[in-house]
Parts: sequence; C-alpha cells; structure tokens
Amino acid sequence: MLQRTSSVDRINIDTIAFSSVFEIGDSCFIKGFSRAIADQREAEYFNAKEGNFSVYPVFSEPIPLIPIEEDITMQTTQLNPIIRVHNIDIIGVSSSSVVHIGNSGNISMEARVKHIRQVYPKTALLKDENFS
Repeated sequence: MLQRTSSVDRINIDTIAFSSVFEIGDSCFIKGFSRAIADQREAEYFNAKEGNFSVYPVFSEPIPLIPIEEDITMQTTQLNPIIRVHNIDIIGVSSSSVVHIGNSGNISMEARVKHIRQVYPKTALLKDENFS
C-alpha cells in the first residue's frame, strides 16, 4: 500500500445514508454492500408481501471478476509524500459509498438495485378519465 499523509483543512458532508462510510485514517480493507428495490407506481398501492430480494435474480447473480493474467510492473516515485486539500464539500453519500481520507489496502464495493415501474396501459387511463 502506498504511504502518503493526507491533510484536509475542512470537510463538509450534508448527508450520509444507506450503508455508506466516512473514514478518516488508514484502512486495510473496505467492503461496501447495498441492495434496494425501487418500485415506482402510477397509482398508490402497497403490498406487505413485497420486498423479497430472493425473488429477483439480480440480487443473487455472481459478479464476474476477470483475473489479471498479465505481468504488471509498476514503479512509483513520490516526490511529495503529503496530499494537501483545503476544502471538501459533499452534498450526499449513499448506497454503499465511501468517502475515505487516508491510505487503503483493498476496497470492494457492491450496490445492486432492482428498478420496477408499474404504469397503466394508455387505454385504461383514457377510460378512467372519461376521454372515450
């Protein structure tokens, strides 16, 4: 892991939500995970049996990680081992995100969202609004 010192004079974060992290300092391993079902309906309707993640394959499908099979040679020279930042202003951090000031070893992030939009057919809308 690269060794640098991070210097931040001021940081302002308005909102941190849904499995997100604000980390100050070095870390060996960060793993973020978030899942959500976003159901958008034209008519208001709630079914208490909804929200079962196992029903949707998107939440259980493995994520393919393609191995790096080529040799990688890297040489770094840090002329200045200090990263200096005066001001950081963040509106929001959400859904398995990380704001990290410091050095990191391994980072693994995963966010899965199933979007569902339920709309009426046009013929049903016209009939309901007395346009026929």
